[in-house]
Amino acid sequence: MSRVADRAALVDELRRMAVRAGAAIMAHYETGGGATQKEDDSPVTAADHDAEHIILDGLQMVAPDIPVVSEEQAAAGNIPEIAECFFLVDPLDGTKEFLRKNGEFTVNIALIENRVPVAGVVYAPAKNRMFYGWTPGEAYEQTIAPSADGSFDAAAAPRRICVRQPDDDGLVIIASRTHRDQKTDEYLNLYKVKEFLAAGSSLKFCLIAAGEADLYPRHGRTMEWDTAAGHAVLAAAGGSVTQLDGAPLLYGKSERGLDNPYFVARGGEGRK
Repeated sequence: MSRVADRAALVDELRRMAVRAGAAIMAHYETGGGATQKEDDSPVTAADHDAEHIILDGLQMVAPDIPVVSEEQAAAGNIPEIAECFFLVDPLDGTKEFLRKNGEFTVNIALIENRVPVAGVVYAPAKNRMFYGWTPGEAYEQTIAPSADGSFDAAAAPRRICVRQPDDDGLVIIASRTHRDQKTDEYLNLYKVKEFLAAGSSLKFCLIAAGEADLYPRHGRTMEWDTAAGHAVLAAAGGSVTQLDGAPLLYGKSERGLDNPYFVARGGEGRK
């Protein structure tokens, strides 16, 4: 399958999956539970697996012809042949934040077409914040609580979001809560910085999309499922995600094992 004709309708389905996955995650969040270590030494929990099952089952129902690359399936060696059109799923982005109980973890679901993220949903169930977008000018935030049936009945009305133009007195920089490093600090010396914010998971892309920050540089390793949904939301809100040299950040990089080069996410004009 080469493309999805009705991305808006697809995103509605992805939102419902994310809300259901969020409910499963929050059930574990409230009761606690331990983690095991994967081969790359990153943690994984029952919440990761339960959320992934919900999303994979949902995608099989609504788009059975589109391959899905999902983090825990990939960790188990189950990576389908990547086509022109495929989904990238991180069922629980920010497992370390989940274990620390700071609420800064997300459910990420993205559609990739021709190596570009063209639709995405990012849901932070502990914060009741959902971000989604599918084409330039169609980016939204919605306040919605987790629900096992994926209901939007108690949700607030979605509001359109867009990136902002930075203030003349400097940029608001958002960086990883757990992965800030010296290379990032050296890169930020190139900019006039007014304020630093810290956030976990793909929320960093979404806060730029919502006009709450201006720039997110990342000099550490990330995987495609970590970034695709947030990238799609930010692009729909008028922002961009590029490699440090300005080249586009593309997806389906099988030759790299689906990891990303260093990148920077920007809102409006990121003035130096």
